[in-house]
Amino acid sequence: MTKHKNSDTALRRSAARLAAIQATYQIILTSAPVGAVINDFMTGAIGGEVIEEDLDLETEDVVPLVELHAEIFAVLVRGVHASATRLDAIIDGSLGASWDPARLQPLLRALLRCGIYELSDRLDMPARACISEYVDIARSFFDGAEPGMVNAMMDKLARQLRSEEMNAVHKPRSDGNNDGTI
Repeated sequence: MTKHKNSDTALRRSAARLAAIQATYQIILTSAPVGAVINDFMTGAIGGEVIEEDLDLETEDVVPLVELHAEIFAVLVRGVHASATRLDAIIDGSLGASWDPARLQPLLRALLRCGIYELSDRLDMPARACISEYVDIARSFFDGAEPGMVNAMMDKLARQLRSEEMNAVHKPRSDGNNDGTI
């Protein structure tokens, strides 16, 4: 497989993760049926494009987003929804004693549900790459301490669930592509 195709696949997987967080957020807020939300994303009724503004030129353009990896997206959304109670127990148990779980923003909860689901149930996804992806997504949504919270919570969980993988010495890939993408 060429480097270009690897990059395209990684981008599609990243897009699937972002869309899964957005779909999970929508389900949390609206209690919409999972199948309907997945269908809305897959048909382009939700997501698919954004408006890009150029403030200097005072213009707006509609720009298509990277096509998401449909299978990963659907598996994540369905899996997160089916495991929501278990995932919320992990999230709530990981919060400090002085932190009321009800204070956790729905978007942050959606992000953590998706990330923790991948760490616990998608063992085919490398733990370090998974953590990195979700921390990067958190940085795109939050300016405060939230990305650090995502990193700490997911790293701690990865060390519990995947101790052998997390304790292994990280070796560069033989093909020279050591960007951590999956």
